[in-house]
Amino acid sequence: IQSYVHPESEHIRPIRRCYQKLGGRRARWTIHVRIQQRNGRKTLTTVQGLSSEYLKKIVRACKKEFACNGTVVEHPEYGEVLQLQGDQRENICQWLTKSGLVKPEQLKVHG
Repeated sequence: IQSYVHPESEHIRPIRRCYQKLGGRRARWTIHVRIQQRNGRKTLTTVQGLSSEYLKKIVRACKKEFACNGTVVEHPEYGEVLQLQGDQRENICQWLTKSGLVKPEQLKVHG
């Protein structure tokens, strides 16, 4: 018998709890998703505009979901941003809308 994994897996549950603590409020501003070229084929994906109080929980869930490394960094121009290794633009956009944190029209993908 194969095990069944619910679409709302354990990676989204902590984010749902954070979302419920905020009273079900979504972000009211635009979330900017950018890609930066490092060296060779290496890239970084940065996400700007998420609530800074839950960035660490969001990055922890994203690392598990996308099987990549990530961190929260202080960017000189954009402030506190979520930074993920690799091209995770599509993954992060789908995950943020699926988890209910942002609406699709709030996402602005650059690059």
